[in-house]
Amino acid sequence: MATPRLQVIGGGKMGEALVRGLLAAGWAPPAALRIVERLPARAAELRDRLAGVDVAAEPDTADGHVLAVKPDDVESACRALGGTPTSPVLSIAAGVTTARLEAALAPGTPVVRAMPNTPALVGAGAAAIAGGAAATPAHLDWAEQVLGAVGTVVRVDEGLLDPVTGLSGSGPAYLFLVAEAMVDAGVLVGLSRATSHALVVQTLLGAARLLAESPEGPEALRAAVTSPAGTTAAGLRALESAAVRAAFLDAVVAATERSRALGG
Repeated sequence: MATPRLQVIGGGKMGEALVRGLLAAGWAPPAALRIVERLPARAAELRDRLAGVDVAAEPDTADGHVLAVKPDDVESACRALGGTPTSPVLSIAAGVTTARLEAALAPGTPVVRAMPNTPALVGAGAAAIAGGAAATPAHLDWAEQVLGAVGTVVRVDEGLLDPVTGLSGSGPAYLFLVAEAMVDAGVLVGLSRATSHALVVQTLLGAARLLAESPEGPEALRAAVTSPAGTTAAGLRALESAAVRAAFLDAVVAATERSRALGG
């Protein structure tokens, strides 16, 4: 079998999302990708869902590797790659520093640490990357190419990857919770759940697109739909009274601190 272009170690949700996104983007054909998943039941699921992608129980050689395992499993995954310098390693394990990765890998292995998020599954991910001691600009270009196939990539200093985790890494869950609450609110005021769901999804999608395409920032866009003494003003007053803004600030800070703790 030819050496795969990319080996994803860890077949969980993020690993599968990345491979699905790469396939959908045409980054590589299925035969050029490998997923390493040790749980037999999960490996069988991946083979069914990702036709043509090699699913193996142990890692092997590849042109590049992505670590998509839980933080506690990072060292064992690194050791499984062997004792000699390997192809570049891109880690998406939350909170795990490049120093910790480099200590577990063969000396001289190029490491790039990243924080993506699950919208990579639909080609709309947001990721930040930072290079380790042996990572060159070419390795950062490679990591950006991999993650760029499934969304937007920014480069930051490694010290900012924990805040990135708290903001965009965990961010989809915050918005899903908002969507849940808005659907329930629509039902509360008399809409059917199906109607409320359809309206909420399109409202969030349209607002995000407007935010992305408008030259104005979120404050100006919010003001544009807030007429004096109008319905939106009444709704915003209720949200501010409930300290929703402060709750989002607290959520990002809490997630950032948890990311730092995981990497400690």
